[in-house]
Amino acid sequence: MRSRILPLVVGLLLIGGVSAAAPAGDAGARGRLDLVTARGELRVCSTGDYRPFTYRAPDGSWTGIDLDLARDLATRLGVRLKIVPTTWSTLLPDFRRHCDIAVGGISITLDRARQAFFSKPYVRDGKTPITRCENKDRFQTLDQIDQPGVRAVVNPGGTNEQFARASLKRATIVVHPDNNTIFDEIIAGRVDLMMTDATETRWQARQRPELCAVHPEAPFTFSEKAYLVPLGDVVFQQWVDQWLNLALHDGTWARISKPWLG
Repeated sequence: MRSRILPLVVGLLLIGGVSAAAPAGDAGARGRLDLVTARGELRVCSTGDYRPFTYRAPDGSWTGIDLDLARDLATRLGVRLKIVPTTWSTLLPDFRRHCDIAVGGISITLDRARQAFFSKPYVRDGKTPITRCENKDRFQTLDQIDQPGVRAVVNPGGTNEQFARASLKRATIVVHPDNNTIFDEIIAGRVDLMMTDATETRWQARQRPELCAVHPEAPFTFSEKAYLVPLGDVVFQQWVDQWLNLALHDGTWARISKPWLG
């Protein structure tokens, strides 16, 4: 009798339009969008140390392209914005425990994609050096950089450190914990260069005349920036993608990014 009942139940579910193989993440995704709306608050994780995308000033105020875009996202959802500080080392666990979305120049990686969904990309980027302008010709290639005596500084826990450790075997890697002051180490001569995303090298070089971005138009790697959204939340991911697509084409991105990128 039991063997006849189970096929009958499955058949009735299929006839009624409910698939036994429906993705588990679908219900959770609809729940996330509804949860944010019901809560009246969009919780956004960000590191606050990666201009021009995100910056937390000493007085606690937040600025940056991605923070302004997050404010626009919250406005379009009709909710208030709550920023949750995190670090590159704790980004994923903090995001999964506390946030609806994470922003701030986050590079798409396969490791991160195991733990979260990404939105559609909005910036194409890649790792390239920034150094004192008098040293620009010395550090054009990875072979020139990966030499004994060369000191490459990294901020811990993110793709900059991962790239440096994978690429440099003879040069010295110096870990500096504060990405907001890391470029002062290059100016002071305590390190020789940093390899980071081309967008950041361009912005920092404009703020600090002592520094030059090294071939930011032709970085060593290819990467894209996107926002983290919860793994399995398909509906929420699609909603964020549609918002981002509109922002990139209705003038929102251009208006917000112009003061930072020119």
